[in-house]
Amino acid sequence: MKRTIRTTALTVGALIASLALPAGTARAEDPAPRVDLRVLVVSDGGPATDAIAAELETAGTPYTEVDLGDAGRPSIDAGFLADTVDGRPRARFQAVVMPNDNPFPAGSGEMAALAAYEAEYGIPQVDAYTYARPEVGLQYAVGTGYAGSLDGVRAEVTEAGLAGPFGYLDGAVPFEDNSPIVGESYAYLSTPAPGADFVPYVQAAIPGRATKGSLVGEYRHDGRRELVVTFVYNRYQQQFRLLARGIVEWMTGGVHTGADRNYFAVHVDDVFAADDRWDTALNCTPGDVDCAPGEGTPNPIRMVPADVDHAIAWQDSRDFTLDLAYNGSGSVDHRQDNGGADPLADKLIADRGAFRWINHTYTHAFLGCVQDVSVVPWKCATNPDGSTRWVTRNEIADEIATNRVWGEGAGLPLDDDELVTGEHSGLKVTPQQPEDNPNLGPALTDNRVAWLGSDNSRDPVQRRVGSATTVSRYPMNVFYNAGRAAEQVDEYNWIYTSRAQGGSGICEDNPATSTCLPAPLDPATGYAGHIVPLETRIALGHVLSNDPKPHFIHQSNLAEERIAYPVLDGVLDDYAGLFADNTPVVNLRMADIGVELQRRAAWQAALDAGQVTAYRVGDAVTVKAPDGVAVPATMPAGTLHAGTAFGDAYAGAVSGWTTPGSGQPLVLTLPSSATAPPAAAGSGGTAATPPAAPRTRVPAGVREPVPYGTER
Repeated sequence: MKRTIRTTALTVGALIASLALPAGTARAEDPAPRVDLRVLVVSDGGPATDAIAAELETAGTPYTEVDLGDAGRPSIDAGFLADTVDGRPRARFQAVVMPNDNPFPAGSGEMAALAAYEAEYGIPQVDAYTYARPEVGLQYAVGTGYAGSLDGVRAEVTEAGLAGPFGYLDGAVPFEDNSPIVGESYAYLSTPAPGADFVPYVQAAIPGRATKGSLVGEYRHDGRRELVVTFVYNRYQQQFRLLARGIVEWMTGGVHTGADRNYFAVHVDDVFAADDRWDTALNCTPGDVDCAPGEGTPNPIRMVPADVDHAIAWQDSRDFTLDLAYNGSGSVDHRQDNGGADPLADKLIADRGAFRWINHTYTHAFLGCVQDVSVVPWKCATNPDGSTRWVTRNEIADEIATNRVWGEGAGLPLDDDELVTGEHSGLKVTPQQPEDNPNLGPALTDNRVAWLGSDNSRDPVQRRVGSATTVSRYPMNVFYNAGRAAEQVDEYNWIYTSRAQGGSGICEDNPATSTCLPAPLDPATGYAGHIVPLETRIALGHVLSNDPKPHFIHQSNLAEERIAYPVLDGVLDDYAGLFADNTPVVNLRMADIGVELQRRAAWQAALDAGQVTAYRVGDAVTVKAPDGVAVPATMPAGTLHAGTAFGDAYAGAVSGWTTPGSGQPLVLTLPSSATAPPAAAGSGGTAATPPAAPRTRVPAGVREPVPYGTER
């Protein structure tokens, strides 16, 4: 059941704790300390600290990493942690992330310096992965709890967690179980030690007992606060992705630069056109370049008006908008072949306001090199001197402009500066065309294109091409040449099985990037039983990774058996079961995604160059960045900027991008509820050096690539 948005005073008080005034005694005339908005990550090279560092980097939250395995690393002493700036004491880090509660040798001066620093400035510490014992506020797992695999276990957020840093979740935290032969999640489950000031935030049932054990909890002792995590994870696993936001909010008190949202956008390519169909006997696609010329008979797949009604009804039921990438000649050709009739185009144009629209070029022509399709695989045609023959600037420009004019004539609500070329052509595609068509950039400039779709599997980094900036799109493994589940499974088996099993052997020839199926999928059950769950998991992983890049499918997948919908429903249904109402999926159009990626790149470049300074003094947050660079920030609700409300509400906080005036810092005023936390209880003892935590092999969730010729 969905819960209402939680914005209680308890939530704010718990989140602001980490950036509070020092816990020690202070005189009224002493200046309030400055706390820099930067996280110290002390890493042992393990997956847990790596995952938290990756979360900080993706969000744009500054951090300094100290690698314990680096002989030349700085010593973590009092001078490294704090100093004085303009007569004001400065805490150089707002939080500390450790691989466990104490990774240093017994009697370490570095651990003593960290403990003193955390107590003096109220700085919280995250124990990225440690084992249950009294030194971290828990009973030993052996005898009273559990130590072992949590694969497939459903953990839950406690009421304290929902009222505090994990209030964006709906309650459930399912642990992945993607392989029957690989251990994916080792954990310790235990209850608080007698007398310990320990509050569990995430817990799971202890096998064989009626009690539940903590997986994530807060331990207060000796004037310090620790977030104790007792399960291993990596950056890709769903259980970490669900909890990552809360870990960051806890350690920063909800006051940090950087921002995090859950994005999902779906582009439907080739609308108005027809897609060639996979031939299950020939194992290729007649009419496309993977079949030899003249081989087979084309049997194209094209939507019908009923498919449009279904798409609109689906959008309405999901509160979600699809982006339709269209080819106008598809309708023109259909009318020419059918006495002027095109019921599909009539229906789409009548209901054009229900969708967002993207120019996909007029004929879906290949706009890179001139293709020589007399061979399979195709190659670039060459001039007499051996140089590559390129599609010309005028040909590219005509494809873009003609389709735009056709769309405007049909009344489509276009953003003229968005473009996806057919097959992402014109951009480099290996191995045949390892560079962009040099005529592409000028043609884009001719048509004032600002945002150009690219294939993330080939071209993942945003870059400039003429007037345009690329927006990488994730291909879904729902093939363009399949309108029915059996066709999808047949082609999937051809790609992902060995030659001995009747497949192409592509997977065995490319073991570093692709995995062979252990056996061919059943044509009757393979789509629903294997492909849909896998594609759902992969796409949901992108959604949970603060990744705005869109996914793309094809109009063929909305036709006939409408095989795309089970995957899309899987993503949205799973998401709805995991997140509270205050954390909706963010569904942006292509231009807005491009802006988001562009801002992130500029912000990260400024961070990397050391051009950003961010700190808090009392209730004032100050961020200094280069002129023109937008600043992302996440703050508690009620934060003000220049006297007005800052940011947009999301996940129980407010966040957004703000560009300060030229030469001016961004100054934010925190709400009065952002006060100091109570001093930590004086229970417990000094942290003991833990033995090496057990490590399990954790699958990284590597995407199986889609070979060229299966998508357009």
